[in-house]
Amino acid sequence: MRQRRSTRRRGSDSVGDIEFGKPLAVTTTPIPGLVVFDLPVHGDSRGWFKENWQREKMTAAGLPDFGPVQNNVSFNDAVGTTRGIHAEPWDKWVSVATGRIFGAWVDLREGPTFGAVFTTEIDPSKAVFVPRGVGNSYQTLESDTAYTYLVNDHWSPDASYSFLNLADETAAIDWPIPLDKVEVSAKDLLHPSLAGVTPIPARRTLVVGAGGQLGKALQEEFGNLAHVEWATRAEFDLGSPDLRAARRWRDYDTIINAGAYTAVDRAETQDGRVGAWAANASGPAELARIASEFGITLVHVSSDYVFDGSKDRPYREDDAVSPVSVYGQTKAAGDIAVATTPRHYILRTSWVIGDGNNFVRTMASLAQRGIDPRVVDDQYGRLTFASQIAAAVRHLLDTRPAHGVYNLTSAGDAMTWADVARLIFELTGSDPARVTGVSTEEYFASASAPVARRPLNSVLELTRIQEIGFTPRRGIDLLREYLAP
Repeated sequence: MRQRRSTRRRGSDSVGDIEFGKPLAVTTTPIPGLVVFDLPVHGDSRGWFKENWQREKMTAAGLPDFGPVQNNVSFNDAVGTTRGIHAEPWDKWVSVATGRIFGAWVDLREGPTFGAVFTTEIDPSKAVFVPRGVGNSYQTLESDTAYTYLVNDHWSPDASYSFLNLADETAAIDWPIPLDKVEVSAKDLLHPSLAGVTPIPARRTLVVGAGGQLGKALQEEFGNLAHVEWATRAEFDLGSPDLRAARRWRDYDTIINAGAYTAVDRAETQDGRVGAWAANASGPAELARIASEFGITLVHVSSDYVFDGSKDRPYREDDAVSPVSVYGQTKAAGDIAVATTPRHYILRTSWVIGDGNNFVRTMASLAQRGIDPRVVDDQYGRLTFASQIAAAVRHLLDTRPAHGVYNLTSAGDAMTWADVARLIFELTGSDPARVTGVSTEEYFASASAPVARRPLNSVLELTRIQEIGFTPRRGIDLLREYLAP
């Protein structure tokens, strides 16, 4: 049975009530991400107890797992003490240990809800999650009020802050106690009106490997967005031992790892192994640690080479990895590392075609020059165009489905490399019969350098990515567009 505890306010004849026995519950507000929690408070004649922060229960109820690193308490001895409006570049979990406040929040983030206002009273049985960039302020309604808040970053002189005047006419906050009758700092009275506020920018997205074929496709997809930051391998080396110090990571929402060591045969050499393990395994593992620590979503692109290609059906996302080459081993290790971070998307692809030199361009050139190639005809798979990977990445980040692995290739029937070559010849006006099919063993029989084992079956099951609303396009249509003059 619910009880209410009455507590007399010092210096006042009025009585405030704390409701005992409320279930943990969440109420949304007009400000996106700003939510109010009802907290269960348990009390008797001795006083009361509450779980002010309980990660497992609160995340299950919908609170972001925001990773607090510091707990602050502001004690206010007088009724009417008023503080704010301050917007900081970190998330806050606001509550009251004793007393009662009137809280006011104004969205000071870039976007369509800039200037939105929400107000409510908070006693020990309530808490509010305040997202990064939402202005926070309060006015004490009882003496000896202890205002407490968890934050998920430490103060930094390099951080971006915004402030709003408590009396701003656009926000039009209806303060219970008029501002001319309260205790307020001179600094808070000098903050600008809403028209003069510098909005808190969106958290950034970092694209690693911006100079590669996938990086270039991502630039086509995201290039006009101001919050997306691009880094080539020279600017951000996945093999570097100090990635954690490379950025102020609290400013980032997403890392897209488009970088990789993809020279599959060179990876079989002594120097190649070092480079492949650094870029494909150690680098993603460090990104995963960074993402876990700072609550970042990590998008990582994987490969069919994590499988041995021995199955007689398309590979599913939950199939056990079984790589047969150094490149495949490094990619599998990277996948395992990335999967340890809570917010991750792994896009597993095959036979990637993008900007620059690749199989399609080579075959088209041979057709034009009258050269009749020998092409492997015992490896099966589907092409994956970099443009489709970029579109799928954007879909994942726009819709935020369940985290995990998603297969992505073009749609359509599986083909061999020789089938693809014949189709390229046909689409470029040449005779597809000029392409001769050979086995993988025959093709590499005369190789003088180390050759990586290839999976003979690289066909990936596409059901899961289709279930989240992304429909891969047919490979023949994409190939036709790719070859168009």
